[in-house]
Amino acid sequence: MKNAIRISCNRSNLKVVRDFVSTYLAAYSLSDLHLNQIVLAVDEVVANLIIHANSEDDTQHLDLRLNVDNQVFGIEIEDDSKSSYTPSSYREPDLHEHIRTGKKGGVGMALVNRIMDRVEFSTTGAHNVCRLYKKIA
Repeated sequence: MKNAIRISCNRSNLKVVRDFVSTYLAAYSLSDLHLNQIVLAVDEVVANLIIHANSEDDTQHLDLRLNVDNQVFGIEIEDDSKSSYTPSSYREPDLHEHIRTGKKGGVGMALVNRIMDRVEFSTTGAHNVCRLYKKIA
């Protein structure tokens, strides 16, 4: 089973990523809820990297690798964008305030952090790596 793909930083590739993750995880008989949560989390991170880190530049690419080890699903997403995400600067949004004011956006990483068991970001030079982990059994 194919467990790695490379995509250009174009929003149209979000469906490619969702299908890739769904197809890979189909072999593990997850409930629809767990499957859709994982796909949503991956989609959110990839969308952020395409839109914010790489400014939807088709000449830039993301490399994605999937694996399951000891009943833990892992995905590694890499890019070479000049901007990187620094988790230490992340502040959990006030969801009640977002709802009250009708603010759209800004809650994606909060959702990812709630869905996945572990979220890691690292940067070496211009090389960025995001790793997401979720126990699937």
